[in-house]
Amino acid sequence: MNNRICELFGIEFPILAFTHCRDVVAAVTKAGGMGILGAEASTPEQFDVDLRWIQEQVGGRPFGVDVIVPAKYEGKAEGEVSRKELRGRIPDAHRAFVDDLLARYDVPAALETDGRRGPDDAAPMSYAFAAQMMDVAFSYPIGLIVNALGSPPPDMVERAHALGIKVGALAGKAAHAVRHVAAGVDVIVAQGSEAGGHTGEIGTMVLVPEIVDAVAPIPVLAAGGIGRGRQMAASLALGADGVWCGSVWLATEEAETHPTVKQKFLTATSSDTVRSRSRTGKPARQLRTPWTDAWEAPDSPGTLPMPLQPLLVDSALARIDRGAHDPSSGAGQLANYFVGQIVGSMTEIKPAGRVVLDMVDEFIDSTQRITEMMG
Repeated sequence: MNNRICELFGIEFPILAFTHCRDVVAAVTKAGGMGILGAEASTPEQFDVDLRWIQEQVGGRPFGVDVIVPAKYEGKAEGEVSRKELRGRIPDAHRAFVDDLLARYDVPAALETDGRRGPDDAAPMSYAFAAQMMDVAFSYPIGLIVNALGSPPPDMVERAHALGIKVGALAGKAAHAVRHVAAGVDVIVAQGSEAGGHTGEIGTMVLVPEIVDAVAPIPVLAAGGIGRGRQMAASLALGADGVWCGSVWLATEEAETHPTVKQKFLTATSSDTVRSRSRTGKPARQLRTPWTDAWEAPDSPGTLPMPLQPLLVDSALARIDRGAHDPSSGAGQLANYFVGQIVGSMTEIKPAGRVVLDMVDEFIDSTQRITEMMG
């Protein structure tokens, strides 16, 4: 294909794949798209290992990274507050609520390895953590770095541009996209409410043309509810130059999605997701399970702001994932993950490269159908 995104990154198809799985990044990149590795679920050491592996696999083809530097989070106004200090701000009532929920579903007891990083490390979803991941990312020949929550900080833009790396940012409103451009962003990801993970409230069909018009001539990628060629064709018809897909890769052969959760995805409908603050403290679309329902119940203490909520629940979620492998535990009922409304179309497990080619084939069929209607 010949458009601005393909020319900007030197790729065959304007399909960018956000994922936390390095195998998906490599597979999509080798199939002609561009894989984007999410940093938040990793550690700096593992991120370095994964980026090195991807570089070795893709043979010089471009790939990118996605980090989270939220505009607002607990402790930001005070400078960077350590993980240990932030843990001390979690109310006892919230800890008791989580403990009771896990007990009700017979989730196995905690192990020392539960939770992702030590107590004194930089807090998750904070600038201090993102800075560590940026240091790793900028040591590799990435083509794009994206901030998933808010405008990228000045040092991200300056360092990226000095290295010839493009900068992107996700936007759920036209006003957000305008701010991103003012911050020096090269590509806007217009993410509709249908998307998995952190989303706003505006649907993709409305949001994409609004943002395209607001930031022209900056190229825009459409995101949210996109996993098939027909949706890709619609996105380009709305003025986008490509698509940013995330959820569709969670049911691929390469995806490291928990087996219990992957099976849930295969049987879920597009109505089985919910925007919930229960994992991160900010609204993020995910599979609805008793976990998300519990946080909305009358006896819930309510969620905490980012990053207190992930500090509260990370260990619990690790216990749930571990327990979900055991049919005698109720952990499998609680198990969930971020996923968009496209989950209703995720009915079979395929190789990630096959997903790319199927999208392109359906895109061609869709555009030919429209051309024939015009004739």
